[in-house]
Amino acid sequence: MSRKIGIVGMGNVGAAAAHYIVANGFADQLVLIDKNEAKVKADALDFEDAMSNLQYHTDITVNDYSALEDADVVISAIGSIKLQDNAGDDRFAELPFTRVNAREVAENLKAAGFHGKLVVITNPVDVITSIYQQVTGLPKNHVIGTGTLLDSSRMKRAVASRLGLDPRSVVGYNLGEHGNSQFTAWSTVRVLGKPITELAEARGLDLEELDHEAKVGGHTVFHGKKYTNYGVSTAAVKLALTIMSNSLTEMPVSNYREEYGIYLSYPAVVGNDGIVEQLQLDLTQEELDKLQNSANFIKQKYAESQEALKD
Repeated sequence: MSRKIGIVGMGNVGAAAAHYIVANGFADQLVLIDKNEAKVKADALDFEDAMSNLQYHTDITVNDYSALEDADVVISAIGSIKLQDNAGDDRFAELPFTRVNAREVAENLKAAGFHGKLVVITNPVDVITSIYQQVTGLPKNHVIGTGTLLDSSRMKRAVASRLGLDPRSVVGYNLGEHGNSQFTAWSTVRVLGKPITELAEARGLDLEELDHEAKVGGHTVFHGKKYTNYGVSTAAVKLALTIMSNSLTEMPVSNYREEYGIYLSYPAVVGNDGIVEQLQLDLTQEELDKLQNSANFIKQKYAESQEALKD
């Protein structure tokens, strides 16, 4: 069966995701969409020029929403990263741009008859994922944001670096908003076969410092090159492949949690049917309070967006 992925938005993030997919033969068909026609056509030609030096062949289609009708997964990578430049490290700086454009993309997907799974990178991701689900009318478990899949990876990198390990040796989650109210749920983190809270004492780890390092990782990258792309595009492609291969993998992604009434990051099992099972973590009271605070913030911003979109 032919594997088809669509990417809407071919800026730094969308292009990095597309390159990862093409270079590794993750899709048989790739549909690239962007309002900047010259840019998206140039990317497609660049990939085609690379094809004879790659192990895999990928058919590439440009700016044709109708080609997404039978796509397995569509990745939303639209955004305007320059809006964050003077915004004091606030992903919500992009919201006035992304809420309008996400609604337009969602309407185009709906008109095309797209009925696959939607993976959202677009910031602020929890609010935008909610908008996509509402406008497309797709089942809530079929619309998923990358959420704290990236923040959790940043936490694993920070912890592993202190311990001289590969980040894949660290298990655990960052939860809540993919933004300033997200946090590391240290009660979930294990490394070297032990809870990190136990290890921190023995190894002299400052968990507050590590939490801060995970939180500001994106800002550090952004200030160095004025965008982030590799970490988040890798997270998005991993999520897309988890869906397409039905690998039933537990991952912290932005999914709709009934008890909070909003999309936020909390681990779930992901497979061919999107979110196939939601986990229930045994969090501390402090962590539950932080998660509620994060949920309240996302809900407030989503409500404000709904009001703004009415105008």
